[in-house]
Amino acid sequence: MERRVLIAIFLAFLVLYAWQALFVKPAPKPVAGTVPAATTTTLETSTPGSPAATPPAVPAAAASEPAAATLVGDTGEHDVRVETQTVVAVFTNRGARLKSWQLKRYREPQHGQPQELIENQPNQPLPFSLRTPDDKVNATVNTALYTVSGEPREPISSPIDLQFEFRDAAGVRAVKQFHLEPNSYVVTFHADVSSGDRALTPAVEWGPAVGDIAELSRYSQKAGGLLYQNDKVQRIQAKDFAKQSEYEGDFKYAGVDDNYFITVALAPGPSRIRYAPVAIPQPPPSKDPPRELVAYEIEPHAATPIKFFVGPKDFDVLAAAAPELKEAINFGMFRVIVVPLLSSLKWVNGFVGNYGWSIIILTILINVIMFPLRHKGVVSMRKMQEIQPEVKAIQDRYSKLKATDPAKQKMNQELMTLYKERGVNPAGGCVPMLLTMPVLIAMWALLSTAIELRGAPFVGWIHDLTAHDPLYITPVIMGVSQLWQQRMTPSAGMDPAQQRMMMVMPIVFTVMFLWLPAGVAIYYAVTNLWGIGQQYLTNYLIGPPKVRTIRPPAERRLKARPGAAEEKP
Repeated sequence: MERRVLIAIFLAFLVLYAWQALFVKPAPKPVAGTVPAATTTTLETSTPGSPAATPPAVPAAAASEPAAATLVGDTGEHDVRVETQTVVAVFTNRGARLKSWQLKRYREPQHGQPQELIENQPNQPLPFSLRTPDDKVNATVNTALYTVSGEPREPISSPIDLQFEFRDAAGVRAVKQFHLEPNSYVVTFHADVSSGDRALTPAVEWGPAVGDIAELSRYSQKAGGLLYQNDKVQRIQAKDFAKQSEYEGDFKYAGVDDNYFITVALAPGPSRIRYAPVAIPQPPPSKDPPRELVAYEIEPHAATPIKFFVGPKDFDVLAAAAPELKEAINFGMFRVIVVPLLSSLKWVNGFVGNYGWSIIILTILINVIMFPLRHKGVVSMRKMQEIQPEVKAIQDRYSKLKATDPAKQKMNQELMTLYKERGVNPAGGCVPMLLTMPVLIAMWALLSTAIELRGAPFVGWIHDLTAHDPLYITPVIMGVSQLWQQRMTPSAGMDPAQQRMMMVMPIVFTVMFLWLPAGVAIYYAVTNLWGIGQQYLTNYLIGPPKVRTIRPPAERRLKARPGAAEEKP
């Protein structure tokens, strides 16, 4: 029975490995075509089987028309900097758009600078660009110089309201309002656009998101669409935009996320959202493939204020912004286990102050709790090992019978009688170990998605628990300890082919873990070492296995005859 447990664990890890590998996709070709840097872009719905189209440029006729005289606006371009306790936001008065959004509490691992979530690309729209059915209006509202009111002079300690306003002689009027809180990743946006006596309801363009350039693990979740509707999360990979890039509904939130960061519109109401993949070339002389990001725009059915959350996928931060927003973290099928494990990890780290040691301590605590289950499983497997010669003897007597032969049923009856006489449960070694599998998988999901580990050092050569071990020491320790544990596992009744397969498993796992986050490798290495120690302890407590000698059937019959003890040879 124990070999079925090991095979089940092996298959479970293969499924996890394949699932993680799905995030590693070839970089899409850069979106064809460009638009002038001084104009807005529009996300068009792609037809099935074709890549998402690049937004069309403003028609030449509209671009060549002389600009109308500015009635309300500014004469020069300048930036508006707003620093809160959590972010540093930089707006430009050209188009009244957001050009930088840096997270003060998170750093780019490569340079140590505050994490930037805005991709300022010349041919892509900046966040809070607007799109209306009128191309001429679009060209105006996204390139005009707005006047600014409410500009802060120092880091804010109370909520502020920024207002950008523009109006020209052609009747185009645009007012953009931004509301920011001192300790929040939420910005509330409202746009009032009109042309003459026509009020327009513009779509809000965000451009490439999320802009995290430091996803060091090849298994990290790449940027993709994120929708929450009818109490259900829908995740859309970039490769799926060719089939469908436009979605409509009453969303609780809609936007883009990657492994650690997110930008979404919160409760936009009935609206339409459009996605398009964007390939951002690496700066020279880098020969790495382009970075895969996702551009999106959201078009509400009514011109109402919209809140945008732009920040980390921290469970507590998301829950504070909107209760359903915490579902944006992809904890997998065992989410109900992952959430308390995350809280436990953060609680331990509050005392230790190092997430690497916190993972080790939490791993030990988990294994202490699961000690009775594993002990019971090992004891049950030992009992199965002790009666294995008798089981084999019964199986050998019926080995020449076909599986469809009714007499074959007697073999099962004899086996069940043997199990009952010896007090052995055939599933006793399997079930307790299988009950530990959800915790193993939940810890995998936790250590692969928790932003708390991003950039967190351990000791020596491990400077980021979410990146792979640069010296591959922890994967090797994990593989060697698994091999050691495998050799200690009872293999009675296992044929040579199965034994060879089980001995190959540690090699396969070692290769898998070479590129997994270091935190995951640490957890599984500690789990294996604990399992080895527990195996030795259990062996000491229950003693060596009892060896049973199976007498030939003729000898058993002779001894069973009345008076056989008095007979002399």
